[in-house]
Amino acid sequence: MAVVAATVAAAHRRGATGRLAVQIRVEDDVSDREAYELADAVLEICRPHGVLCLVNDRLHVALAVGADGGHVGAADLPVAAARKVLGPAGVLGATCRDPAAARAARRAGASYLGVGPAFVTTTKCGLPDPLGPVVIGEVAAAVPDTPIVAIGGVTAANAGSLMAAGAAAVAVVGAIANAADPERAAGELLEALG
Repeated sequence: MAVVAATVAAAHRRGATGRLAVQIRVEDDVSDREAYELADAVLEICRPHGVLCLVNDRLHVALAVGADGGHVGAADLPVAAARKVLGPAGVLGATCRDPAAARAARRAGASYLGVGPAFVTTTKCGLPDPLGPVVIGEVAAAVPDTPIVAIGGVTAANAGSLMAAGAAAVAVVGAIANAADPERAAGELLEALG
């Protein structure tokens, strides 16, 4: 919670809360009740600042807590089924790693696409090799009407290369959560993004 609060505070000071989204992601062994309570607490921090809130994987929790939407990965509900759960207005993200998967996810109802890992990351185990800016750009070019969010190993130093390649946004965990001063790290990232 402290990292979320620090990130929102850094964005608020820079007038950038409208550019910020927070994805609530819990481990598989976390109960739905615990996920709901966490999502509710995160929403309390984000809502006053207009920060978009999404729940990863657990779309029923997203709906129950009143989040803006959710995100599904390759092993979660199919995108078309997730769209049925969220309805037409909910923000729905889908994970993809290549242009064909991006086009399929978009056709199935994804609002945005999480593409990665962009770079080497230690946040999540078992990921494929990093895609790098070139592949991020290829995916973005395949679905020009859909925002691409580059994820995985993103830092203030490399975020610009992903944006230049065609990403509409970047997703960050480690660069902020593992920083000695998360608010400062969030601020540096926001500055790097312009």
